[in-house]
Amino acid sequence: MSRLDAASVNITGMLREWGSGSREALDEVLPFIYAELRRQAARCLRREYRNNSLGATALVHETYLKLLRTADVDLENRSHFFAIAATAMRRILVDHARYHDREKRGGRAEDLPLEDGLVAAEGPADVDLIALDEALHRLARIDPQQETLVELRYFCGLSLEESAAALGVSRATAAREWSVAKTWLYREMTRGGV
Repeated sequence: MSRLDAASVNITGMLREWGSGSREALDEVLPFIYAELRRQAARCLRREYRNNSLGATALVHETYLKLLRTADVDLENRSHFFAIAATAMRRILVDHARYHDREKRGGRAEDLPLEDGLVAAEGPADVDLIALDEALHRLARIDPQQETLVELRYFCGLSLEESAAALGVSRATAAREWSVAKTWLYREMTRGGV
């Protein structure tokens, strides 16, 4: 497919084709969604991960590789796609933090997944991503929607409005859920619940 402007391309339709198993559809739609993925990755890295050697471009490329390995996703819309991308970004960033933690303890790099082996962290993150990830796994058992909301807001950098749209809920519901999730995560991470 030749590069057309985004207005003339059915991005949602192409994303749905990818969700049905067409890798070619993801390859075709990527130029139209790349800028948004990169903006989200940059927001996430800029806001939360100082001294992180994983840049926005590398995070987007690793996210793309994870998305290529994802099959049979029932995509509802573009926002749902970005929610899936947020989950991929979370996994990459947590794996990256685990790699950094293992390196500090003298671990072996050859055991790492591809996305971690490409880069090495240089400094500590503002938030303990491993503890956050473990707390999010516990939150998912209690309220999967809150876990997804945290992924969208924290890992993908979506606004409250964008997150509400991705979840198919009102802004007021998303705001309530965000407040509850933040409080619960803070309590879990400060009481040593990990």
